Amino acid sequence: MLNATQTLGLLVLLLSLFCAHFSRGWFQNNGKSKSPEKQTPDSQDQSCLCHLTGVLDDCFCDIESIDVFNNFKIYPYIRKLTERDFFRYYKVNLKRPCPFWPNDDHCSIKDCHVEPCPESKVPVGIKSGNYNKFSQAASSISDMRECEQVHELGAVNSTLSNQSKEAFADWAHHDDAQDHFCGLDDEMSPDAEYVDLLLNPERYTGYKGPSAWRVWNSIYEENCFKPRSVYRPLNPLAPSRGDDDGEVFYKWLEGLCLEKRVFYRLISGLHSSINIHLCAEYLLDESWGKSIWGPNMHEFRQRFDPAETKGEGTRRLKNLYFLYLIELRALSKVAPYFERSFINLYTGNSQEDSTTKELLLHVLNETKAFPMHFDESSMFAGHKIESKTLKEEFRLHFKNISRIMDCVGCSKCRLWGTLQTQGLGTALRILFSEKEIKDLPENSPSKGFQLTRQEIVALLNGFARLSTSIKELHNFRTLLKDQR
Repeated sequence: MLNATQTLGLLVLLLSLFCAHFSRGWFQNNGKSKSPEKQTPDSQDQSCLCHLTGVLDDCFCDIESIDVFNNFKIYPYIRKLTERDFFRYYKVNLKRPCPFWPNDDHCSIKDCHVEPCPESKVPVGIKSGNYNKFSQAASSISDMRECEQVHELGAVNSTLSNQSKEAFADWAHHDDAQDHFCGLDDEMSPDAEYVDLLLNPERYTGYKGPSAWRVWNSIYEENCFKPRSVYRPLNPLAPSRGDDDGEVFYKWLEGLCLEKRVFYRLISGLHSSINIHLCAEYLLDESWGKSIWGPNMHEFRQRFDPAETKGEGTRRLKNLYFLYLIELRALSKVAPYFERSFINLYTGNSQEDSTTKELLLHVLNETKAFPMHFDESSMFAGHKIESKTLKEEFRLHFKNISRIMDCVGCSKCRLWGTLQTQGLGTALRILFSEKEIKDLPENSPSKGFQLTRQEIVALLNGFARLSTSIKELHNFRTLLKDQR
């Protein structure tokens, strides 16, 4: 038992300890810890990408409006659309040699591999080619389900009149002569194979280093209207420039004409979108023979965090939004092409085809309703001869980039790079074919403007990749906020 004196002494001791602890904490919060508090907002601004906001350059749309529109109105439907049979099968030749340098840098990592789809698994209507895309006779075989019956499709072409056959020949000839922004499809090559995009998703494969850098370096350095004397910021293949943060580069870029500036921003936006896919679908674990894929925050920070990229990450992401607007505008302009009743996204299954077209028209109607579209009429609007020359230069540069995709050493990276490049090339062709689209006849095919099935698949899947990037960017922002 403690006596009164001992009890009083113990109380005094406890009170002293409490006061000392309180005083020390108070002084820390108002003294030493005051400085970190001042730094916290800045560090949060860096890590949460708070600078990614406001109106984009070269247009009148803000990032917040795109986020809401994409994440709530477009993304859920475009994702469903690309899961339909018509859009999931893409025919591509992944064995073409690199036309610019000897390419022995083939990725040996298993995740680089693309599994081609056996033709027996491809819907009969897709294998039968483009002819029945417009043919009412195609509906007579819409109930054929099994791939073994594909030989019977020869009857489809024989039901066409001679006039229709001549029209098809004219369309094919006109397609070959049009101002394509990508190389023409290589579907007839014996090396071309169908790929099920759902079974070969775009994600991190481990393909990186000098081989990957050389591809992107060739794209930027040789095809983006850039002089050799101006280096891109954070370019791993450029000579060291000390603490240069790339401001010289951006002074040069802003001094370009609108068309050349747009070209660079499109390529940068495509690069950013691809990088987001790789960060969002990263191999996190492979224990017990089961692969676990998901977002990799460290990888994302390295590529986009302003603190890690000297502010360059924000510019890259803004270019992603700019590219999104370009392709969104193309979809809104091509809507009349698909709204015609005889256009059939043919797979051989009438119910599947009807549902697919209904879903596509819903997506296109949403794009038309977007109130802040990019105004492409401001491009190539100067002197007629100069504008024509600039447009041709623009087209040839982009076509060259589509050929560089054959130099990618990773098959899966090449697959998705080819598809997204062709999708953007198709979008550009649409933007600069306004007159031809307006003149489309309502009840018959047109010789003036046509899209092949490959172009349609690439266009919608390419836009779906951009839509996914913006949705994933929202997820990364949430994860960064939770980490803080």
